[in-house]
Amino acid sequence: MQFTIKKLFSFAMAVCIFATVSIANAAPPKKTYTEDEFLNTFSGKTKKVITEKLGEPFKKELSVKPSGANTMLLKAGADESKSKPVKVEMWYYKNIVKYDPKRTYKETEVTLVNDRVMNIAFFNNR
Repeated sequence: MQFTIKKLFSFAMAVCIFATVSIANAAPPKKTYTEDEFLNTFSGKTKKVITEKLGEPFKKELSVKPSGANTMLLKAGADESKSKPVKVEMWYYKNIVKYDPKRTYKETEVTLVNDRVMNIAFFNNR
């Protein structure tokens, strides 16, 4: 009888320890923002700030220059050799911006130009 109680007590302690470790290692809940909070918090910020507060995006895209763009620029009189190169990236996050108390936009697009936020868009139709 005493041996069974010890086994039962040991099993219960193991379950408690396992549950505590599982809860401690669980990912923290993702913060959500209202539209205004998101715009005020991230507009004009650097890539480093975005990564620190939101983490890595689920998808990244780089902008590419369309074919024939150089010809059009020359026709317009623009001298590309005198301008600095521009790097445009689009980062996408899921379900982080609320549009009402119970629902979030499916995607938020953050456009970075030379590693600084220049545009933010919210989408439900992608």
